[in-house]
Amino acid sequence: MSTYTTDVPVRFRDIDAMGHVNNAVYATYLEQARTDYFRDVLSADLSGVATVLASVSIQFRRPVELEDGAVSVEVDVPELGESSVPMTYEIRTGGDVVAEAESVQVAVDEEGSSRPIPEEYREAIETYHGL
Repeated sequence: MSTYTTDVPVRFRDIDAMGHVNNAVYATYLEQARTDYFRDVLSADLSGVATVLASVSIQFRRPVELEDGAVSVEVDVPELGESSVPMTYEIRTGGDVVAEAESVQVAVDEEGSSRPIPEEYREAIETYHGL
């Protein structure tokens, strides 16, 4: 079973008045990790990937600061639904887990209704994660 990891820089604009990364920015880190995952694991043309984010949940463990420089986001897909792709994440700095998250993406058609995950994506996900 493989997890996908990508690094996302901590930017000055991510920092709030408390001197650490604002909690809303973590969702952006997850979005960047998903984008990189679709590009690298699925070799997907991002302009043609039709998914919607159905849910996201983040548990914060410790603050991230500008001095951390970057976060590593580990992405795993523990299972696949007919149209849904559940993902789990660990956000790390210096090897420490600073946040954990879960999300569900749903494949949609042109009208925005759920549809089966395209077979080429399903096969790539199953192969990469050993499902």
